[in-house]
Amino acid sequence: MKPHSIDVTILMPCHNEDQALPKVVGDIRAAMQATQYSYEILIVDDKSTDRSVEVAEELGCRVIRRPVRRGAGAARKTGILAAAGRIIVMLDADGTYAAEDIPKMLAFFPEYDQVNGARTSEQGTVAFLRRPAKWLIGLLASFLARQRIPDLNTGLKAFKRDLMIPYLWTVPDGFSCVSSMTLAFMCNGQAVKYIPTEYRKRIGVSKFHPIKDTYNYILTVFRLVTYFEPLRVFFPAALVLIVWGIVKSLHDLYFVIGRLQLSDIILILSGVIIGFQGLLADLIVAQARARAMSELKTND
Repeated sequence: MKPHSIDVTILMPCHNEDQALPKVVGDIRAAMQATQYSYEILIVDDKSTDRSVEVAEELGCRVIRRPVRRGAGAARKTGILAAAGRIIVMLDADGTYAAEDIPKMLAFFPEYDQVNGARTSEQGTVAFLRRPAKWLIGLLASFLARQRIPDLNTGLKAFKRDLMIPYLWTVPDGFSCVSSMTLAFMCNGQAVKYIPTEYRKRIGVSKFHPIKDTYNYILTVFRLVTYFEPLRVFFPAALVLIVWGIVKSLHDLYFVIGRLQLSDIILILSGVIIGFQGLLADLIVAQARARAMSELKTND
């Protein structure tokens, strides 16, 4: 299928989800039958070792098989590039997200560029670690993106395919891919909407790794904001070092040894250098954003 040949592509990355697929696909078809949208269900299989591919094909889904397992992010990127729909709806193939919310999300297009489902509960594994980690990371991401983010890592999202394509290079191969997609839109001024959604207990075995995936999650937030809003990272660091250096200089000059120390000068100069690096990074980002917008207008 060619891009834009239908209204909606419902994209699901899949790795060993043969138990969940029949219910999830059935729920999607029931939800979409009540709408006027033309659609496809696209399954990107990330090297499953069970009957996921066979089950998906028996259910009438379009299936893309990845020859090497690279993670949910890699599967999503493959699906986005291959999608035929003008709008892409993503959800997990494990039954955790409510398919009946898809028509509610589609109703916000074309006014919004991305619509996400904000989970009203936490049903994932190791919840006692996930809740505080997600809360802290969410606060950090909201501060860096300059707007409230109800659920940074939600896997239920709908977006305009053409707007996502220029940002695919920022999307990692692992679990933090959906966070990258959210921050890429927010930091570049795209209209993003959240609606509440139920989060259910998954069907099958979780593939979430608490330490590794949380670490990658934090790195993703800093990396994405540095890509798109570098001053939000560089300027606070520069300001802290400069103020620290000035205060320490005054303390050393008037209360300790009566002169400046080398460490005072190093702190202030470090802050100034980081500040100028932030300005240079912001200039590079502005040029890249202008070039991307120009390419989008040309393609339209």
